Amino acid sequence: MPGHDFNVAGFADIRLADLDTLTKVQVDALPFGVIGLSQDGLVAVYNATESRLAGLSAESVIGSHFFLNTAQCMNNFLVAQRFEDEAELDTIIDFVLTLRMRPTPVRLRMLKGAAAPRHYILIQR
Repeated sequence: MPGHDFNVAGFADIRLADLDTLTKVQVDALPFGVIGLSQDGLVAVYNATESRLAGLSAESVIGSHFFLNTAQCMNNFLVAQRFEDEAELDTIIDFVLTLRMRPTPVRLRMLKGAAAPRHYILIQR
């Protein structure tokens, strides 16, 4: 990315291990939404791109339960349940965001590793 001294893969190929090593400046510079969740579903990472596109400040989202308070439209078998059921996850699905906005088609990438401290949802609009 121009103006940055790091080289990060894009939406489809960034690795789970890389996401936890990025600084706040680096994760905020990514051109897609990045939401990092603790093992119990609390938002730990909410990048500037997602904040701007969703219209929610990071301050209002960090620490809240993502599927219950922030993105209820993802609290279903396609997204939330997969994080519950699968120990390892790296998949991309087409999805439609509907909460607090007109229906918005997106691509979601869900990343989870059995030993990883966080799961991630990447959102490409």
